[in-house]
Amino acid sequence: MSAPRLRHRPLGFARLALLLLTIALMSWTAPAVRAADTVSFERDVMAVLSRTGCNQGACHGNQNGKNGFKLSLRGQSPEIDYRILLREQFNRRVNVEQPEQSLLLLKAIAAVPHGGGARFRPGSLEYNTLRDWIAQGAPSDPADLPKLVGIKVEPRVRFVPANETEVPIRAVAKFADGAERDVTRWAVYTPSTPIVTVSPDGVVTRQQFGETSVLVRYLHQQATARLAFVSEHADFRWPNPPVKNVVDKFVMQKLERLRIAPSQLCTDTVFARRAYLDLLGRLPSIDEAGQFAADTAADKRARLIDALLEEPEFADFWAMKWADLLRAEERTLDRKGVQAFHHWIRQAIAEGQPLNEFAADMLDARGSTYSNPPTNFYRAHRDPITRAEAIGQVFLGVRLQCARCHNHPFDHWTQDDYYRWAGVFARVDYKIVENRRNDRNDKHEFDGEQIVYVTETGEVKNPDTGKDVPAQLLATKKPLDSGADRLESLADWIRQPNHPLFAPVQVNRIWFHLMGRGLVEPIDDFRATNPASHPELLDALVAEFKSHRFDLRHLIRLIMNSHSYQMASETNSTNADDELNYSHQVARALSAEPLLDALHQATGTPSRFKGFPAGLRAVQIPGLRTDKSRNGAIGPEEQFLLKFGKPARQLSCECERSSDVTLGQTFQMVSGGVVNELLTAADNRIARAITDKQSDDQIIDQLFWATLSRPPSAEVRGALASHVAQQKDRRQGLEDVLWSLVNSKEFLLRQ
Repeated sequence: MSAPRLRHRPLGFARLALLLLTIALMSWTAPAVRAADTVSFERDVMAVLSRTGCNQGACHGNQNGKNGFKLSLRGQSPEIDYRILLREQFNRRVNVEQPEQSLLLLKAIAAVPHGGGARFRPGSLEYNTLRDWIAQGAPSDPADLPKLVGIKVEPRVRFVPANETEVPIRAVAKFADGAERDVTRWAVYTPSTPIVTVSPDGVVTRQQFGETSVLVRYLHQQATARLAFVSEHADFRWPNPPVKNVVDKFVMQKLERLRIAPSQLCTDTVFARRAYLDLLGRLPSIDEAGQFAADTAADKRARLIDALLEEPEFADFWAMKWADLLRAEERTLDRKGVQAFHHWIRQAIAEGQPLNEFAADMLDARGSTYSNPPTNFYRAHRDPITRAEAIGQVFLGVRLQCARCHNHPFDHWTQDDYYRWAGVFARVDYKIVENRRNDRNDKHEFDGEQIVYVTETGEVKNPDTGKDVPAQLLATKKPLDSGADRLESLADWIRQPNHPLFAPVQVNRIWFHLMGRGLVEPIDDFRATNPASHPELLDALVAEFKSHRFDLRHLIRLIMNSHSYQMASETNSTNADDELNYSHQVARALSAEPLLDALHQATGTPSRFKGFPAGLRAVQIPGLRTDKSRNGAIGPEEQFLLKFGKPARQLSCECERSSDVTLGQTFQMVSGGVVNELLTAADNRIARAITDKQSDDQIIDQLFWATLSRPPSAEVRGALASHVAQQKDRRQGLEDVLWSLVNSKEFLLRQ
């Protein structure tokens, strides 16, 4: 039997038409825009997709898209989005023959099921724009279409009187050829606080009085409008407070425009306590507080500031702040490395090294982590990505993390910027001389000397392209030379007197530590869409900082001598709700280390930390092992610090230090733990006073000066003495007094 013959079946007309249509779609390129009235894909269609939220992370801009439809996040790649709209789903998303039947429209008006619901109505501006573009043949834009280069908003800043409830915002796009276009109706408006609402056409409506900013975004460009809705404050009277320096000039100028009266100056006793806590991280001693209170000289506050800035304890306290940021912790650096690093930081502050030189020396460091301590910075940041993000945040005030996966949604940094910046650190490597770690399963624990060095090769790859990217310093215009020493180039760049990024974040951080809130918040997140509360003041302080060679003490002295710093925390009828404008000092909880030191100082007992000499203050300790000590479980004082928010130093951010109030803190202060041990210690302040045969009144006075830096009123002294006299055990009665003082708001807060 012969094999059956294979018959060639003729291709049906329908199948042939489908094949020809598919081939045509694969090879078809849309005509470029020619007519002036033709809808632009990038300027108009992409604006609609942004306005309606289609390309947001919660929708089709998600990394994986939604229901098989993926757009670039916030429209960062118009070319890719164009191809997706035109070439996928058999051209059903865009139907140039029947525009109204395009899925792009049917889904958006919910004519067919759509997980995002209706995004606009038929006949709306958005609908008509998309329909007209499709009806015109869904054209692409010409290659020479001028690019969008910026956006400006009006008003940029406005103080709105109480009789106005609405403020229209106008957005104007600027293009590379100098042309401008009103894009108010196409922009996206995002208020920073719920005190206002914003209509689609940019009209801001007040919901309550206060300050807000409105982020205005058109395509990839963003700008911010700052609005202050000023309450009438019928009882407002401007008190003409003294303007001592540039700080007061801009703080008072804004308060007057807001019709907010500043608080009075704080008392001398409050000022002394505040100054000691802010500069030294401790309370004034009984003698120090008493002597300052008795001083009648007019310049005594300025003289106290000058004296405290020269105290060795100033370097102790501010070294602790930098050690937090620079991740000086034992698990990664080991105890010897932490001690060497901390000593180097403290010495730089004690000697008054300019902060830009301090940063440059660290960023160009290499060699042994024991003999060249600043190399421990790179030991704590062990890969190019971590180094790039940490240095960007700490030294440049830039949070780059978003740009790791896509262009930054709220800043101008692109993904290319991110990986070029990371490339600066690609050649940093380590030689581990030895590692005596306790936990063999913990690959992040190191105990032993390491050598930090720079290799001759090594690059960072862009994950989208898989190709090496050239190393480039952030905010510069061209890559580093291929043969350049990258760390040396980085250090030279950081120490430039007119560096555009370094000084503002350092000024803002110092301001934050003294005033409780940054001029920019968060304090290390500088971008056009996160404006300063007082931009002119920030600029003035930056100029002061630069003109005095990045001198930490000079800037602190300037701020602390201002009326603004020295105001009381007590409020008046106009400023009670103000949290942004420094109309009064906002009382804040003592942080973990100063609080523990204050408890030891108040009770007259030495601190005891495992592995350190007795009496070493908490703010002086280079670093603590916060998971476990070398000899087992952490001690009670270490536990106290952790419960009150001491950071583990795993992040390069002030935000790691917690200020939350917890039940565990209550137990520590009220019913046991370290506080109870200090109150009942056999050799504490109360025991010594009883041994010295002091009267109850004398001891009560001493306890007040030791805890609150002031004497009690006669009425309070009498009531407390009566309580002590009624107790069978005199010491127990005095312990009650001290317990009540260390649990008072006046003790626990820096006012």
